[in-house]
Amino acid sequence: MSEAQLTRYDRRMQAIMNRREAAALYATAARRRTVVAVHVLLTAASVASWGRHPFVLLALLLPWCVATGAINAATRGLLELRRRALDERQRAERSEVLARAHRLTTALLLVTVLAVGGYGLAGGDLTGVVLRVLLGVLVVHWLMPMWVAGLRAQDEPEDE
Repeated sequence: MSEAQLTRYDRRMQAIMNRREAAALYATAARRRTVVAVHVLLTAASVASWGRHPFVLLALLLPWCVATGAINAATRGLLELRRRALDERQRAERSEVLARAHRLTTALLLVTVLAVGGYGLAGGDLTGVVLRVLLGVLVVHWLMPMWVAGLRAQDEPEDE
């Protein structure tokens, strides 16, 4: 799609996703892996504190947002921009990321069903477990594409 066919919103989002002020956070593959790992840990801590420790959840919000922004910037908004704002290479990359994330969350759902089912068969009380497990799986399903994209992002080419 040509630049002229993009809406003002699309152009603004492209500009935001292509800002480089925080590039030092995700300039190398090791740093991107670290940001994704930190994001996963912050997400896990947030899900664990959900409903029990609201102040912990609130304290985790700002670092979680910073990590989310770093991943989005590292991928140049691959998952946040509208399809029409992406070129063919980015569209193919987004499709690959979504397919891989889908396979990973499918495997996670299978493991979760087996674990919860085994827990129930062993006589465990599922009433306190099911909601937390479902919340955790829902959050992972929601964020897995971003994590996969962050791990797959390539280093920026060197300036000549």
